[in-house]
Amino acid sequence: MELRITFDELSNIIEQKAGRRLPVVYGGPHTVRVSYDVNVLFSSASVGLDLTVESVNNGNITLAYNGGMGIDFMVRQALSMAKKKPGGEMIEQLDGNRLLLALGKNGQAGSLLDHIDLRDIRFDEHYAIVEFEPKNV
Repeated sequence: MELRITFDELSNIIEQKAGRRLPVVYGGPHTVRVSYDVNVLFSSASVGLDLTVESVNNGNITLAYNGGMGIDFMVRQALSMAKKKPGGEMIEQLDGNRLLLALGKNGQAGSLLDHIDLRDIRFDEHYAIVEFEPKNV
């Protein structure tokens, strides 16, 4: 089974949860590009970050990120803030510009995993596509 969400819908969810709109665009079959406007010396610059889904295994999603100079610092800052919010318990920074999202560590996501097997997360030009199979309960 598949769940499809448009990149615009995904950006809207991020804006509702984080208070800032982050445009999401297609970057490849397992990659999206997220951009963020940063104010630097009285002007604004757009910083891009590529997020790649490396693996999906037993409710654990491994992501790799790449965006160039300064991105590591910004990601560490964002993770520090995210860990203080609900759901932050499931985010773990790994070596080599990688993140682990352990969905089972979150009550709501963990209860969802009791009913489905998450298979893959991929992208096309318009959608984020989550592939899953219902469990026999």
